[in-house]
Amino acid sequence: MNTPDQEGAEAGYRIAIGLHAKRVAEGWKPVGRKIGFTNRSIWPRYGVYQPIFGMVYDRTLTFAPEGTTTLSLAGFAQPRIEPEICFGLKSAPPRTKEPAALLGAIDWVAHSFEIVQCTLPNWQMKVGDSTAANGLHGALIVGRKLPVSGFKDLASLLPSLKVTLKKGGTVIDRGTGANVLDSPLLALAHLVELLAARSDFPPLTAGEVISTGTLTDAAPIAPGETWSTEFEGGELPGLTVRFE
Repeated sequence: MNTPDQEGAEAGYRIAIGLHAKRVAEGWKPVGRKIGFTNRSIWPRYGVYQPIFGMVYDRTLTFAPEGTTTLSLAGFAQPRIEPEICFGLKSAPPRTKEPAALLGAIDWVAHSFEIVQCTLPNWQMKVGDSTAANGLHGALIVGRKLPVSGFKDLASLLPSLKVTLKKGGTVIDRGTGANVLDSPLLALAHLVELLAARSDFPPLTAGEVISTGTLTDAAPIAPGETWSTEFEGGELPGLTVRFE
């Protein structure tokens, strides 16, 4: 028997697939997925207690290979910024939690910022609200792509990553890769399981961009601000974004 949260999530996904079909009919091109609420530490803050997913589109995706970009916040509702780890798929990932098998399906890894949004007061919601709103996805900024083959032991590196999130010169939050379901790779494994149980959303395919969830809390942002990240140890380059 489904719990009320599961039933709410399902009702939201039914709305989301309708939104997806409408966007595709209007010319939006799906290019990947976002996984949300993989950081368990923020669940009580927002009222959502399970990971979710949404679609990423050509109109919501920006590549910033030099590590800096500008983004307009016009039209966003209560936008917030999330520093994340992003994967580029070279094949459909298998249903497994084995890191080596998952890495075999990944072409590149990058640091990303997801801009999420919410129309509900004070960002308080139920899980169905988040799934109905396409996982709260607003935009995805992907930094420099680093080939997986260039890392000696990426499976061990990802959980131990330490990131600092700054607004201007002020530190706002810090986080680690282990915050994301213990590893961004395990967040990807969770998405594979979620999609395997569904026939309404397409399965993952080669070429998709997958953002795995926020390493810190989601921080409110506003036009005129500049936000940046730094990773301890230099394994991944940080990102800088100025909002207009």
